[in-house]
Amino acid sequence: MKRLMDLQTGDSLEEITLKPVSRIDLIKYAGASGDFNPIHTIDKEATKAGLPGIIAHGMWTMGNLSKLFTPYLEDGFIQDYTIRFSGMVFLEDVVTLKAVVQDSSVTHMIFKVMAVNQDEKEVIKGKINFKKYQ
Repeated sequence: MKRLMDLQTGDSLEEITLKPVSRIDLIKYAGASGDFNPIHTIDKEATKAGLPGIIAHGMWTMGNLSKLFTPYLEDGFIQDYTIRFSGMVFLEDVVTLKAVVQDSSVTHMIFKVMAVNQDEKEVIKGKINFKKYQ
């Protein structure tokens, strides 16, 4: 693994592929977040809402992006981010998290981040501003 401080514009962090999304993942997230919308946990409610099946909470996917930066906690922290949800995540989807350095200064690094499903379809994209410790 490269040191974060050695990364240059265009370099990528090591990708993380999550295990297939399970119903229990979403039930646990609902409990932790307080988001009990049944489209995330109950098949009948998801289809009644016009969905092809249960979908993961968008914030579950967004929260997983932080795993890309966990190895670098001693180097700094995520100061802020902007995210756009661009697709749905369904049960059994395999999500891969990615980050590419867009810009770097003495105090900050800007990363383009995304999550893609097993078909390489983007389900979330955005930017993360990582503040370096000095």
